[in-house]
Formats: sequence, C-alpha cells, structure tokens
Amino acid sequence: MIDLLKVRTNSNPNAVAGAIANILKTQQELKVQAIGAGSINQAVKALAIARGYLVLSGNDLNCVPIFAEVTIENQSKTAICFIVKMI
Repeated sequence: MIDLLKVRTNSNPNAVAGAIANILKTQQELKVQAIGAGSINQAVKALAIARGYLVLSGNDLNCVPIFAEVTIENQSKTAICFIVKMI
C-alpha cells in the first residue's frame, strides 16, 4: 500500500520534507495530497526540500502531479496529488 501524506496550509514544509525523505528510504513511492492554493504551495516547498535531503545521499526523486476527487463533509473537492518516486 502506498503511503498518503496530506498537506495543509499550516503544515511545516521542513517537517513534511522529513516525512517524505524517511518514507522514500523504505518505500519506492508515496502520494502527497493538497487541496487549495496554500496547501499546494506548502507541498511544493516540502518536495523541493525533500529533494535536497535525498540528493545529499546520492538519490533523487521524481514527482508527477495528478488531479484527485476527494469527499470532505459530503462535498466533492478536487485535490492535487503528487505521485513521488525515488530515482
């Protein structure tokens, strides 16, 4: 099963980056999900920081953004989901 990290507007990008890097050390893939401009901004910052962590150990990551429909409080919302893989 692929891990799913949900990023919010008030998420700390450094903390999310650490989680991304740690998950990718044990798994080859994870999903990072964000809804709204602020959350997407924090997610992209976290991905850039995580890449910096991984490059230091000779690894890199590949990130593919996709749309995902999620239901929150009986309302359908569109999320951006980043499929992140270690390369």
